[in-house]
Amino acid sequence: MQRPAGPVSAKFAVTFAVAIGLGLSLAGCAHPRSADPETTGSIGLAPDPTPDGTAALWTDRYKANPDDPGTAMAFARVLRADGRADQAVDVLQRTMVQRPNDPAVAYAYGKALAEKGDFDTALRVIRAANSPRTPDWRLTSAEGAILDQTGQPQEARRLYELALKLAPEEPTVLNNYALSFTLTNQLPDAERLLRRAAADPRADGRIRQNLALVVGLQGRFDEARRIATEALPKAEAEANVAYLRAMLSQPNTWKQIEKAGKTG
Repeated sequence: MQRPAGPVSAKFAVTFAVAIGLGLSLAGCAHPRSADPETTGSIGLAPDPTPDGTAALWTDRYKANPDDPGTAMAFARVLRADGRADQAVDVLQRTMVQRPNDPAVAYAYGKALAEKGDFDTALRVIRAANSPRTPDWRLTSAEGAILDQTGQPQEARRLYELALKLAPEEPTVLNNYALSFTLTNQLPDAERLLRRAAADPRADGRIRQNLALVVGLQGRFDEARRIATEALPKAEAEANVAYLRAMLSQPNTWKQIEKAGKTG
């Protein structure tokens, strides 16, 4: 590596990673794809596992039972994974009308709206569904993620703390909290939170990939490779870390980093 992954480079690298569709993880970074709806910022709204089955299969299931919220939410996840965010929003909007007080539906709908970049509507949906008297930790964390996307990290972190009181050591909340710190270049704080999340048996491979990303951004590529290998096949993990190293070493990348630092 020609230059260390310092504070400004962390912000750029995360932005770059999301822009090419990584969802703030190393997954797939050796083979960048077109921009994902989770653009700069959809950090806290970590992608849900895509249901088994093809898009055609879930289209048929939804047509056969459009009023079932579970089917609708699963179909929307498939649509989002297929890059059809607008259709996912339409499906969930219909379900939300049918079940206006269902926090799971509100979470899915708000998440889909945020992926489209409609943060104002997403916030309204999330806040309307989240009772101050009996707050839901998923909705609370989702609101924090949207605030991170709109440049309000301090308020976002207050909500992550609240979500952790409601669901202690919940790995998805810790992941969101950590990625908030990653976007503001506070990599040691992000790493500490991601290690807590990754140590939880409920954590999935994407959290470990995010940990590998944050470790790699600090220039510890061998360690990042070891962590990534726990979540990915060895060859893919090595390719991803090599891609991250190359990305941070390119002269053009550093010019963009300097530009990003000037424009905030």
